[in-house]
Amino acid sequence: MSRTEGGTRSRAVQQFWHNYLSVLEKSSIPARSRPWYRKHIEAYIDAHDGLRLAAHTPDHVDDYLAAKGRTATLQEWQFRQIVEALRLLFTRVVITEWADAYDWARWRAFARTLEPDHDTLAGGVPGAMLALPTRNRLVARFREHVGDSYRDFVTTIRVRHMANRTEQTYEHWLARFFAFSSWCPADAAGEKEIAAYLEHLAVERRVAAATQRVAVNALVFFFREVLGREITLDDGYTHAPPRRRLPTVLTQDEVRRLLACIDGRMRLLAALMYGTGMRVMECVRLRVHDIDFGFSQITVRNGKGGKDRVVPLPTRLVDDLRAQLVETRRLHGDDLALGYGEALLPPALLRKYGSAARGWRWQYAFPSLRLSVDPASGATRRHHVHQTSLQKVIRQAALDAGIDKRVTSHTLRHSFATHLLQSGRDIRVVQELLGHADLSTTMIYTHVLQKGGLGVQSPFDLL
Repeated sequence: MSRTEGGTRSRAVQQFWHNYLSVLEKSSIPARSRPWYRKHIEAYIDAHDGLRLAAHTPDHVDDYLAAKGRTATLQEWQFRQIVEALRLLFTRVVITEWADAYDWARWRAFARTLEPDHDTLAGGVPGAMLALPTRNRLVARFREHVGDSYRDFVTTIRVRHMANRTEQTYEHWLARFFAFSSWCPADAAGEKEIAAYLEHLAVERRVAAATQRVAVNALVFFFREVLGREITLDDGYTHAPPRRRLPTVLTQDEVRRLLACIDGRMRLLAALMYGTGMRVMECVRLRVHDIDFGFSQITVRNGKGGKDRVVPLPTRLVDDLRAQLVETRRLHGDDLALGYGEALLPPALLRKYGSAARGWRWQYAFPSLRLSVDPASGATRRHHVHQTSLQKVIRQAALDAGIDKRVTSHTLRHSFATHLLQSGRDIRVVQELLGHADLSTTMIYTHVLQKGGLGVQSPFDLL
């Protein structure tokens, strides 16, 4: 290469980095992060030595991010930073034809790792690992304050196979109670202190009746089941007034508009929630063997209350779901080739069929796009997509679709139940599909059937 050619190349490289750093500045990337964005791009270019950036295709980006995703020590924020660095490179600097249509959100959404106290991970926490990680100072002080009783509290909850979220919720309410009671010793607290705290919640904090009931349950559980002291509250405190809240329900047209604003696998997940009535955690935790194409059904395992149930598999989603499983199988095959590919199994099943963890049927149907380290066991695994990623996508889609209602992921489940009742399905069938223990819980969806408010026509329309 001549000196002139070398000088020209050097100026071109300088101009390239000048353009890229300008894009970072215009995109409000913090100054302290920009050197890291540059390092990510340099690493990407080095991995494709000799290939001009303008000649890159989506497959090059897919392969590179998939390889990065198998670096278990890579933090979630670092992976997301790599995705964003590449997005800005190809959409704002190189400006390739495919970049704007490329599904960058897929990598960001499916890249989040599960936190140590996530339901999926904490469900397999061994008994010896009592204290789930917490950043709440109040909870940490509660654990220290009650001493050995904390071990008894956790052991009692886990022996009874109560949900991890129940354990966390009870912990928070107990911590708040002892803080309110000026951290009095557990053996000195009694019905008087409990009644005073419940009165405080209803009168001063003005919490909902359901919230107060959760606090009551947490306190009664701790004193009765853990400390072995009988607690009789009766009506010795002010009860929070009950509030009847009606669920937000979308029309079928609103559901279509909502789903039209979601792409890729997130759309399939959202469509499954509406088409089956599954809860968000039930949806993201689906495993391959839970999907039965022959009988057109999905088995929801270990749902709320530890119950299994069967829901219908929407025929219109079969092709998309098969395509998703093809992609999942390819990802699993690549993991096995690199010495990974082990799924998280329930503890008892893992002891009995340890080799099943690497089997295809136990893999998550919607896996994360990167490996992560299980904090409970130290094993490197590919967990399922994080539920908050789906929740954020649904909320944003509602805004994009111009839907003025307060839409959450659970709104799709509400809409599933309501639309089934509108189509004439028996309410007890809907109760079974939703997994409700009590029919009165399902009855709340009948409010939409009474169009116009109790089925009454407004007198204004009679003028």
